[in-house]
Amino acid sequence: MASHRRPKQSGRARVTVLTAAAATAVALSAQASAHAAPAKPSKDEVKVQVDQLMQEQEQASERYNGAVERGEQLRKQSAQLQDEIARGQAKLTEVATRLAAVAADEYRSGNVDPTVALMLSSDPDSYLSKASGNEQASETQASTLKSLEDQQRRLDQQKQEATAVLADLAQTDQELNAAKADVQKRLSDARQLLNSLTAADRASLLGGGAASRGADRVDLSSLPPASGAAAIAVQAALDERGVPYKWGGTTTAGFDCSGLMQWAYAKAGVSLPRTSQEQATVGTNVGTDPANAQPGDLVIYHSDAHHVGMYIGNGMVVHAPQTGDVVKISPATMMDIKTIRRI
Repeated sequence: MASHRRPKQSGRARVTVLTAAAATAVALSAQASAHAAPAKPSKDEVKVQVDQLMQEQEQASERYNGAVERGEQLRKQSAQLQDEIARGQAKLTEVATRLAAVAADEYRSGNVDPTVALMLSSDPDSYLSKASGNEQASETQASTLKSLEDQQRRLDQQKQEATAVLADLAQTDQELNAAKADVQKRLSDARQLLNSLTAADRASLLGGGAASRGADRVDLSSLPPASGAAAIAVQAALDERGVPYKWGGTTTAGFDCSGLMQWAYAKAGVSLPRTSQEQATVGTNVGTDPANAQPGDLVIYHSDAHHVGMYIGNGMVVHAPQTGDVVKISPATMMDIKTIRRI
């Protein structure tokens, strides 16, 4: 029988096979690396990204606050206009009823006065021009029709204003929803970044964890005295140290930066606008140097005025910093100061 022996591979063939296998292995390794999970960011990288997200979140929060305030104003304005329209309609009906009574009397007497006929025409302006030259037009009748025309004009104007206000309100509600969604997106992104860290790194990045989120240990015994409304506002804000930051917050359940300022000064009987941007325009401008500040002054931060704190003296402010933090005392120079306002 013939022997079927596998032919021996030459040395060159074996090298070719081995080279191809190596190339395949390198290719597979590269492909696996391309699909490998990306490296987790370091604590420092997370801090930079979270700080940026928190600034963006606070900007969105102030836009939200502004939209809320604007919406409240428009709703009050709309309610007032609707009330005025209802009263105007009642007045219009009253005047028209008086004119109808005059027409009825004339009809029953069988002598329809030309003036009455003109009063009942669909063109009051035409009537007024004609009535002035009509010897039969009584002063009372002309006055009644003039009142009717004035009331109708006023009512039409109020209805136009109400329509415009409702359109503004619809636009404001859209802005409110957009700002709210923006805040929630920034917070969600920040949470994902923080969750990529270990518990210890996360606590360190947030300022030492829960223990540091109590009332800060700052010696308040040497603070310069304040006076009047400023003294009340400073004490009110300091009493809220340790209360958590809450975007849109204006109560002791949680504050955002401008909400704390508004709440503290309300305790002193002083009304402040809702947003940090608006608060940057109230009172007297005392520059940007904390050396010129007095307790109770509002310190406005960043070029777009999206953060605010209250100066308490000794180069310090009390403020509601950001999500995950609490009302606390910090150096007045912690961020770029846009303006300092004395209330």
